[in-house]
Amino acid sequence: SGLNRQRVAAAWNAVSGAAGYTLDVYLDKGILYVTLGSSLARNQLYFQRDVLVRKVNEFLENDSLFVKGNGPAVRNIVLK
Repeated sequence: SGLNRQRVAAAWNAVSGAAGYTLDVYLDKGILYVTLGSSLARNQLYFQRDVLVRKVNEFLENDSLFVKGNGPAVRNIVLK
């Protein structure tokens, strides 16, 4: 839903520290696709993907507006 899309984007911006470089955030079937405007930021975040997955999921678990399904919301992150 649209609200979940906004909540996922808010979670990414809160935990990644790359809100200024983020162009688009899209969650599809447990994969979080993130388009970044900086190759330097993308390279730095690439090595932190496992930590970011855990932190985004923790953020969404504590978010009362996010509609939760079965299991973790984000299983992997793809940086573009």
